[in-house]
Amino acid sequence: MTHGTAPASPEPPAPPERGGTPPRSTLVVTAHAGDFVWRAGGAVALAASRGEKVTVACLTFGERGESAKAWREGKKLEEIKAIRRAEAERAAATLGAEIRFFDAGDYPLTPTAELTDLLVAVYRDTQPDVVLTHPAEDPYNGDHPAAHRMALEARVLAQAIGYPGPGEIIGAPPVFFFEPHQPEMSGFRPEVLLDITEVWDTKRKAMECLGAQQHLWDYYTDLAVRRGVQLKRNAGPNLGLAHKTMAEAYMRPYPQIAKELA
Repeated sequence: MTHGTAPASPEPPAPPERGGTPPRSTLVVTAHAGDFVWRAGGAVALAASRGEKVTVACLTFGERGESAKAWREGKKLEEIKAIRRAEAERAAATLGAEIRFFDAGDYPLTPTAELTDLLVAVYRDTQPDVVLTHPAEDPYNGDHPAAHRMALEARVLAQAIGYPGPGEIIGAPPVFFFEPHQPEMSGFRPEVLLDITEVWDTKRKAMECLGAQQHLWDYYTDLAVRRGVQLKRNAGPNLGLAHKTMAEAYMRPYPQIAKELA
């Protein structure tokens, strides 16, 4: 679509599995084509490695604000969209996730009722057990808070039996906010440290699918190392963690539900 027009409907969902207990489901709501890889690629790969279903709702291709290399090379808007789409498809396949594109237009990503309706439909179709998305603050990129607001609003609306639209209502899946690019400027606290050591190579391969943002490959590798060090320091003594632990950081907006403290 052209920037500022109504978003196109995402690709139709895959048919539901028949028989047996459906696998756990993770839904990732990402503003741009690369965000889910840099910030949550490890979580996605871990879930997929356990046979869980992971769906990425990619609101924009990041064609205007996160594709500087392509613009400098003289490429045009639709060509850049195609490049970013192909990169995101390869990255999602590498991680083991399905990806659905909304082509809602970035810089700015503008929340609309129609776009929220489409997200509600994805929630109801995927019935997520876990939701990953952006945190509320990012003074450097307004698209990220916009995606955050729509992800949380759609989650609530998808629970409402009276809200119109297809599909069964959902429960209340826990939400995890993945780490923004400059956490210290975005009010981000690493409340959850996820050990992604066993799938780190997969995440790195997915990162390398994103040639439009090659300058971020080493940045997010270094970040995984730093979060891994923090994970080891907070995991207690003598747990036998690998010497080089790689990790991702997350925040939780809602209370953790538990029967014992751990």
